[in-house]
Amino acid sequence: MSKLTEMAIKKAKPEAKAYKMADGGGMFLLVQPTGAKWWRLKYRFDGKEKLLSFGVYPDVTLTEARERREQARKLLANGADPSAIKQEAKQAINRALQVANEGSFTTLAKEYHKVKSPMWTAGHAKQWMGNLEKYALPVIGNRPIADIEPMELVGIMRTVEENGTFETRDRLLQSIGAVFKYAIATGRAKYNPAEIRMALADRPKVEHFNCITTEEIPVFLRAVTAYQVMDKVSPIAIAALRLLMLTATRTSEVRYSKWADFDLEAGCWVVPAEQVGRKGKGDKRKDHAVPLSSQAVKILRDLYPVTGQGVYVFPNRNYSGKVISENTVLKIIETIGYKGKMTGHGFRSLARTVLGDMGHRWEVLEAMLSHALVNQTAAAYVRTSYFEERRGIMQQWADYLDKAEKGADVIPLRA
Repeated sequence: MSKLTEMAIKKAKPEAKAYKMADGGGMFLLVQPTGAKWWRLKYRFDGKEKLLSFGVYPDVTLTEARERREQARKLLANGADPSAIKQEAKQAINRALQVANEGSFTTLAKEYHKVKSPMWTAGHAKQWMGNLEKYALPVIGNRPIADIEPMELVGIMRTVEENGTFETRDRLLQSIGAVFKYAIATGRAKYNPAEIRMALADRPKVEHFNCITTEEIPVFLRAVTAYQVMDKVSPIAIAALRLLMLTATRTSEVRYSKWADFDLEAGCWVVPAEQVGRKGKGDKRKDHAVPLSSQAVKILRDLYPVTGQGVYVFPNRNYSGKVISENTVLKIIETIGYKGKMTGHGFRSLARTVLGDMGHRWEVLEAMLSHALVNQTAAAYVRTSYFEERRGIMQQWADYLDKAEKGADVIPLRA
């Protein structure tokens, strides 16, 4: 029987059925109808006929296949089964991989998450693992946790920094550090390579929303009225600006407000917890009741003939089912000459400053702004939204603005 040659193997074409090309010593090349060419060795062990695979041509060349045949023949001569030896080697590799995976960063992260998530909110648990899956696991997930070096983590953090998401970066680093501390506590790591803060860029300073001073309020209000009188601005846009001023709410809360949220007879606006733009974790948000001054009610009553037949109080005139742009109010402010000096959010700061100077309690003003109390001890004892007290405060704020625009004496007096 002539032995195979590389040329003969290369010229071998697939046929309707698989066929064998023998090389001697029990080894042959099995040519499949798909064109795949498999090396096989037929031998007997303990009186049973067996087949051993050597791989696929051309990944395994003719020379390499013959070397593997000779190795198998030596095993047989020593009373060993080549197939059993191959299976044992494969199992050993799998066991090694399993041991490595059990000590991988992914495994430890999932263990830690399982231990801690029952004590977390659902939103935090999802975000915690989501950040790891997005940024860390693709890079270090399969690495043995004891082998991970600080520079690997620095690389991950700098990738996040490039996106400008410094808050995400810091949360991610905290999460990674927690996984390593857990690994140390469970005996699977000896040190924490996540102590890399000094190698990271400083977070940019937070730019506060531009806001005029209390002394500038009268001139600003007169500029708004003068622009409105010119009749060049949409009644929807100017009403949004006025309501934003009078309620000290967030721009998004005004933009996405619906007529169904208002009870004008009762002078109350309830901003739903699920409304677009609400701050805070979804499962911790609450409806925010906003008392309406008589001036705010009048603005809404005047606007109702214009937009009251729709869902939104401030609909977009160009796109059905949409609301006014987030830049609508800002555009008015810029047009009247306050670009870079004032923002829609600035009215919240103004109201907080003026009403604080009037002597109103800080916790009531925080409730007015729908802020969570920073002092946790105080927060634990607060069981009211101070709605009726806030009703009087919002009326006082609206009256203050009216007097300021008219030039009356509006020096805040202690409440």
